[in-house]
Amino acid sequence: MNSNSADSESLRDIDLPPTDVLLREDVKRLGALVGEILAEQVSPEFLAEVEALRVAAIRRREAGAPIEALSDRLQALPLDRAELLVRAFAAYFQAVNLAERVHRIRRRRDYQRQGASPQPGGLEASLRQLKAEGVDAATLSALVGRMRVEPVFTAHPTEAVRRALLEKESEVVRCLVEDIDRNLTPQERRADLERMRLALTASWQTDETPPEKPSVADEFEHVAFYLSDVLYRVLPVFHEVFEDALQAVYGDDAPPLPPLLGFGSWVGGDMDGNPNVGAATIEATLSGQRALVLANYRRDLARLGELLSQSAGRVDVAPALVRRGDEYARRFPKAAEKIKARHADMPYRRFAALVSARLAATAQDKREGYDDASGFLDDLRLMEASLAAHRGEHAGGFAVRRLRRRAEAFGFHLATLDLRQESTQHDLALAELLGDDGWPERAWEDRAARLRQMIGVGGSGLKALLQGATVGGPSGPSAPTGDAVSTRVLDVFRTVADALPRYGTRAFGPYIISMSRSAADALAVLALARIAGCVGDDGAVPLDVAPLFETVDDLQAAADTLRSLFADPVYRAHLHARGERQVVMLGYSDSAKDGGLVASRWALQQTQVQLTALAAEAGVRIAFFHGRGGSLSRGGGKTERAVIAAPRGSVDGSLRLTEQGEVIHRKYGIRAIALRNLEQMSGAVLRASLRPRAPEPREAAWRAMAAEAAAAARAHYRGLVYETPGFVDYFRAATPIDVIERLRIGSRPSKRGNAGGVSSLRAIPWVFAWSQNRCGLTAWLGVGSGLSQAVEKHGRDAVAEMARDWPFFATLVDDVEMVLAKSDLGIFERYSRLAGDAHDAFFPGIAAEFARTRDTILALKGTDQLLANDFRLRQSIRLRNPYVDPISLLQVDLLAHWRGAGRPEDALFHALVTTVNGIAAGVQNTG
Repeated sequence: MNSNSADSESLRDIDLPPTDVLLREDVKRLGALVGEILAEQVSPEFLAEVEALRVAAIRRREAGAPIEALSDRLQALPLDRAELLVRAFAAYFQAVNLAERVHRIRRRRDYQRQGASPQPGGLEASLRQLKAEGVDAATLSALVGRMRVEPVFTAHPTEAVRRALLEKESEVVRCLVEDIDRNLTPQERRADLERMRLALTASWQTDETPPEKPSVADEFEHVAFYLSDVLYRVLPVFHEVFEDALQAVYGDDAPPLPPLLGFGSWVGGDMDGNPNVGAATIEATLSGQRALVLANYRRDLARLGELLSQSAGRVDVAPALVRRGDEYARRFPKAAEKIKARHADMPYRRFAALVSARLAATAQDKREGYDDASGFLDDLRLMEASLAAHRGEHAGGFAVRRLRRRAEAFGFHLATLDLRQESTQHDLALAELLGDDGWPERAWEDRAARLRQMIGVGGSGLKALLQGATVGGPSGPSAPTGDAVSTRVLDVFRTVADALPRYGTRAFGPYIISMSRSAADALAVLALARIAGCVGDDGAVPLDVAPLFETVDDLQAAADTLRSLFADPVYRAHLHARGERQVVMLGYSDSAKDGGLVASRWALQQTQVQLTALAAEAGVRIAFFHGRGGSLSRGGGKTERAVIAAPRGSVDGSLRLTEQGEVIHRKYGIRAIALRNLEQMSGAVLRASLRPRAPEPREAAWRAMAAEAAAAARAHYRGLVYETPGFVDYFRAATPIDVIERLRIGSRPSKRGNAGGVSSLRAIPWVFAWSQNRCGLTAWLGVGSGLSQAVEKHGRDAVAEMARDWPFFATLVDDVEMVLAKSDLGIFERYSRLAGDAHDAFFPGIAAEFARTRDTILALKGTDQLLANDFRLRQSIRLRNPYVDPISLLQVDLLAHWRGAGRPEDALFHALVTTVNGIAAGVQNTG
């Protein structure tokens, strides 16, 4: 049974457009290279076996050959052979993935080369659209002055690419880019081929997963690759592209461009359910980030020193720069002595070396170092101004400006570190401190009243109501022990208080409260921070407090929670100190796991509408933080479309969203692609903020239809996942969740607590498991029921009109269509049969809902093929399927043997892990 209509075209019939011919060449070249490596590293016979399996997989899809013709070839293979086959197919995925990413760069260059019109979605295209719609330079300037775009990188249990392999991928990309237009000589091309052969062969000889479960420090090293190696280089280029676009569209009226990009991280600060994260990892992460960015600045200064060779006898130099250089020479005599005598008449080179010496002192926490990044920026601006005033704009001014842009964005912190903890931990800490075991169970109104009294105005009520409390926290004979929850919680706030002077106010992002359900949860954070002495000079807690609304019910109750907070005088005093700005985090993952995709998306849309209006009434600026995951089930998808589809007024110049899983690698692994993604996000923010969609008279009816569809979809989803006896056991048998839970690729546990149900399982492994078995259930379960009910009640034409003309619903339907195209119910059926008798109980209903969803979406779109209007994605899926299918069938066979043997941690398990990594690379989804 093959239910994927995206495969109705023959692979041999794929007729690539002229713009994709070079992509075909790259895929062919890399594929041939992988084949040569397999023949060399294993054997020519092995390569022939791989090719035979690929042909059998194609025959199944093109000629309707029974799946047994493929699966029989894979039955009972020796473990070492099975693992080699999986790795071989994964090597081909890597080749296709890299070729496609480089082709995105090629297509961008084609747009720029043709010059007829800017590339859609880019900054120039967005600005031209805005100007055509009447946005003048003054209006644009007002928004740009407060605009903020901030991707936040997170570490989660399914992130699987080792840094050693990332670096080898980067080498292959560099070789492909060098020959992107086929301008290399034959000799140069041969040299690049050998460089790629070296990188790919070394990758083949490198284990995909580390021998030990990564620590938080290992996760930091992984995220640091993107921050310090990619985005550090891209950031000034982004500003240059933006400035060029402003000049091209608005000319001399173009507003100046302030720093508007920032980056955040959860690595080392996400304590929710992770006992490995706390005060120590917060300090270690801040210190590591600081060391990385200071080292980057020093490398840039060394290059600047080589570039800025101006002699004092040839050009004038600002006297202030000379004086500061003399001051630094006295302050850092050893560094001054190292400056060669023949460079004594080169004031800029001398100054760059001495500024580097001051950075070195900063890294060592010496008194002579900078207090914060502002002093370093002053030195760069002094150098930039001197060059500008003395004909040096084209003799180094550009390079200094790039370093200044980096320093403005990355400071001495590199990335803002968010802190996150579950609300119950705060309640347990307060219960210990108050000596009140019943505290967590008290009504939230009672807890809020007590907390309000404790905090008081300026925190005057703390000592009276908390015995033994001091500015530094509890002390004395009744103080909690080091193992107490309160000790761990208060240590975090003490670390924040100690770190702010060293790392700067931008070092910390919001303090996020997961499972936030009432105003008392936010007040608890303020109380605990004050108990720990985490207050600024103004007496306020120096952190934004961000409630995270995760489940559908929590999202629906979010307006009541914020209404209570905005009416609370203690919390309003905190908001006033934070600039009357409230950060709210929206949870896409848990809400979808809780109620299915339609109910989740609808609740998120409604919550943004309600909170935007509520904040406006209260005189508060609301900033939404989107907790989006990699998969569509967790809020993934095209960011640009999601921003444009957001409720009117909810963007308001700000976009903060999590980037995680394979999305980080796909969007930020290559500099040119990272630049394009930042452009698309920023262009979408500009358009959604300055010219949101015009009021739509049909929207009231659409909202009513969407609400009905969401309710029906949620009922179907929950009816199966939460209310049908035996489903949890079926899930655990029909997916490789038992393998995923043992993967050594993240420091964070895969579930909250020790319960075995869906509720305790984190959204990431839940989604990952259903993508591994090729079902994709988490993205479409209930969608068909919800849409078909809407069609039955309102008619197909009315629902089709909504799916075509309402960006919110159009994005939802397109996202589901993509997951359906990636799914394969024929292969999923093999996994389902692993559940024994439960297969007959569950598979027919799941298959019927899949068919209902597919057929309804095809009917609404008026097509007979999934992804009929997205040729490139359809092509990409078809190219990968012949390699993914054998790995999936191997995984089914290995799962059966592993479970039958009692799930040992042996070679069989290692082979299964290899299949997990291979399927993830093929479907490009780790949850």
